[in-house]
Amino acid sequence: MDNRPIGVFDSGLGGLTVIKKLSELLPGEEIIYLGDTGRIPYGTRSRETITKYASQDAAFLTGYDIKAMVIACNTVCSVALDSLENIYDIPIYGVVGAPARAAANHTESKKIGVIGTKATIRSKAYETALKRINPDLTVYSQACPLFVPLVEEGWIDAVDEAALCIAERYLDELRELEIDTLILGCTHYPLLRDVISKIMGSDVKLIDSGAETAKRVAEDLSNRDMLSEKEAGGSIQYYVTDSIEGFANIASRYLESEVQGKIKQVTLK
Repeated sequence: MDNRPIGVFDSGLGGLTVIKKLSELLPGEEIIYLGDTGRIPYGTRSRETITKYASQDAAFLTGYDIKAMVIACNTVCSVALDSLENIYDIPIYGVVGAPARAAANHTESKKIGVIGTKATIRSKAYETALKRINPDLTVYSQACPLFVPLVEEGWIDAVDEAALCIAERYLDELRELEIDTLILGCTHYPLLRDVISKIMGSDVKLIDSGAETAKRVAEDLSNRDMLSEKEAGGSIQYYVTDSIEGFANIASRYLESEVQGKIKQVTLK
């Protein structure tokens, strides 16, 4: 047993998709979440800048004696995962492997789509992971850089004309390719699930990278005998690098629980 907290970081709100599933699977765990909302988005930054930001995020979380770290940012996983694993002697979980396995297991047509930030798509991290699982898979990738700002602005409803217009522009080609599985390769994107599903159609399975990663974390910590001795009553502390109010409104809506009073604004060094 290990009662220390689990640390989770992301560039903004996207990691909430991991938090939501983790708290469902492991209700007794203490979780510390860092959203670097003051420097979002990461996906348009250089490799050097992404690595620097990731190092600062990780250093902040490890200051709380966490037992494991979840990098709930596909961009960071695509660029800086290896460097962080070389620094810290705790389990570190990315958000690429688990959704890739889920997509490979689900597809029948062997035609899988991947959407993500420019940095994630440029890295070909998902394509590499999927081909390693099954070389016969055909992978189609599409960068959707405006999806993150949409989420951060709270424009996530399927009736929102701006969200639908942008999504259709990005997803039209993937829809024409008749994929049967689509990996939401950014943890922000599941908050746009209704919008994406409306464009792609109900026949396309959407793979939530955050939820799949949370399942992997829960399973692995259990296998390592590193779960909290508590079975319920865990808490979540949120830290952000920009306005608390905007984060609190969207987080409370998505998590379906009040987070006001559990958020602190911090400055990363």
